Amino acid sequence: MRIEEDIKLDYADVLLRPKRSTLTSRKEVVLERTFRFYHSPKQWTGVPIMTANMATCGTFEMARVLAPHKIITTFHKYYKQAEYQKFFETFNNPNFVVYTLGMRDEDITQLKAMSEAGLLNNFSFICLDVPNGYLEKFLETIKLIRALAPEHIIIAGNVATNEMTEEIILSGADIVKVGIGPGSACTTRRMTGVGYPQLSAVIECADAAHGISNTKGCGLVIADGGQQYPSCIAKAFCAGADFNMSGSLFSGFDESAGKLVEKDGKKYKEYFGSSSNKALLEFYGKKEAHRASEGRYVLMPYKGSVASFIQDLFGSLRSTGTYIGAKTLKEFSKRATFIRVNKQLTTYLENFDQDN
Repeated sequence: MRIEEDIKLDYADVLLRPKRSTLTSRKEVVLERTFRFYHSPKQWTGVPIMTANMATCGTFEMARVLAPHKIITTFHKYYKQAEYQKFFETFNNPNFVVYTLGMRDEDITQLKAMSEAGLLNNFSFICLDVPNGYLEKFLETIKLIRALAPEHIIIAGNVATNEMTEEIILSGADIVKVGIGPGSACTTRRMTGVGYPQLSAVIECADAAHGISNTKGCGLVIADGGQQYPSCIAKAFCAGADFNMSGSLFSGFDESAGKLVEKDGKKYKEYFGSSSNKALLEFYGKKEAHRASEGRYVLMPYKGSVASFIQDLFGSLRSTGTYIGAKTLKEFSKRATFIRVNKQLTTYLENFDQDN
């Protein structure tokens, strides 16, 4: 047993220090980025924001709205091949959708079937999603997927430390999903005691990933989870994240899955974690005896169409850029200075804002 004494930080533990800026308008801040990758020969350009691969936000309906804004929809892993076949009859934008799978035998079987049917050509990205990316089998599965899809951009996670970030990239992934337990629908930290403060995890994993490079590109990371507000996405980019992934921020909309519920005269939509009892029973038919639920089921206030949120999200990020003097999203990490704050005061002010 050992104890690490270094301070580790979450998004709520810091604010961004404003700096002198030559920008005259938020309109000057460019949110699109272009990436090249360590393994895949592909090149990608867009706004590097993604929905989480959760049942409540990784939906076909979400993709139809987000793709024109150059935002990525990471589909949940419960869609079947026939459903994909039907969807792609009317959708053709491979750069902004992600095929997600787990490590079960049936997941690999469907991946192979999708490849044989030519359906994987409708995706630029493949995401291998597991709650614990520290398993030896996880690395072996990454190698298998790279062999099956040598030109795809492969995302793999989740982990929260630099050494495993490096291992995942060297095993065949282009992008590492960073985050264990930070999401509002995740209870891993409560149930297992395992986790890593998300801001520090992003800083350390991004540094490790970017250190692995070749003539094509370098390793990249996604900050996955814990973004309670648009400001958290800005902080993650400032911490060195290449992409940002969120579940709660893309849930509760018309395009989100989950039942619409009325309670006390107000409308809500279901929101639940992928390891919650709700997800396990609905998509796998049971919760196996060796498992505990590591996700929450909540009712999220109904928000209308996601299109209105996109305008606010983009506006918030552009405003961050003007405050710190960053003309492009790529400059956020170069221009950022974090200030540690009194977390109790920050939490009080956030709660006060919600209550009023």
